[in-house]
Amino acid sequence: MTGKLRRPSFRLPPIISASGPGIAQASLGLAPIGRAIQQLASKSRYRAANHVEDPDHRPHYAYCVQQSARLAKRLGYPRISVIEFGVAGGQGLITLEHLCSAISRRLGIEIEVYGFDTGTGLPEPKDYRDLPYHWRPGFYAMDIPALRARLSYAQLVLGNLSDTAGAFFAEFSPAPIGAAIFDLDFYSSTVDALKLFEGPRGSRLPRVFCYFDDIIGGDIELYNDFTGERLAIAEFNAGHERIKLSPAYHLIAVPPVAEWHHQIYILHDFQHPDYGTFVSDPDQQLPLRHRPGRRPRPEISGRTP
Repeated sequence: MTGKLRRPSFRLPPIISASGPGIAQASLGLAPIGRAIQQLASKSRYRAANHVEDPDHRPHYAYCVQQSARLAKRLGYPRISVIEFGVAGGQGLITLEHLCSAISRRLGIEIEVYGFDTGTGLPEPKDYRDLPYHWRPGFYAMDIPALRARLSYAQLVLGNLSDTAGAFFAEFSPAPIGAAIFDLDFYSSTVDALKLFEGPRGSRLPRVFCYFDDIIGGDIELYNDFTGERLAIAEFNAGHERIKLSPAYHLIAVPPVAEWHHQIYILHDFQHPDYGTFVSDPDQQLPLRHRPGRRPRPEISGRTP
């Protein structure tokens, strides 16, 4: 969960015009941002690479929003939704709103922002899976009027997730979900939030970029595979044959690796009608290179063995 309300400002690098290989990314202004975000390991490198004044420092938010918008653009979606589960004081939602505004302008795609929260802080833990040794009821309460006054267009979805998640699509008619930030602390709340991915396939992109806040922790939390958000992820995968949450292996395979790289998961909806739609570089060839200083041998027709 997050702390005090502070107003961040964002300045993303300009769109780059280019020709030759990689033009698809460059023409969308995606290549410099995407490469930089994936290689971040420290606050200073994040700011230097992206020219972002970000006192709240949430590169994981930036990554999920940027990549989901990039995918939507390539699939031809005019708008997407980005969701934060667990708003607390609201700094994360304010940050998310600023990021979405900047990336929306950059890519020419509309981004809706929703924040789910009880509004009254953490509820009573249901059992050991909600880690009552670390969380207490009432943690992270929200000043609702103060937060609403700070928001420009993000919508708060207040109430127990067991109720609000089920009514979300009917009540808000959101654009397809492209990114989701999970900061719910509890196993039980995360289970309820993941039910949004059981909606109709038109309610999400074929691949959704997700961040799970409470899966690493420290010597007190001792997050593990049998409680909390990790257990909710495992049970979701076990209960769905054609929809799976997978770690973002491309982020953790190449150093330098930041902690948040381990917290990015991608929801894969294998039966989504757009899952197999081509979105990669359209010019992928590996022609044979001639050895330096040697000319290729001419082909001789009529030669017999």
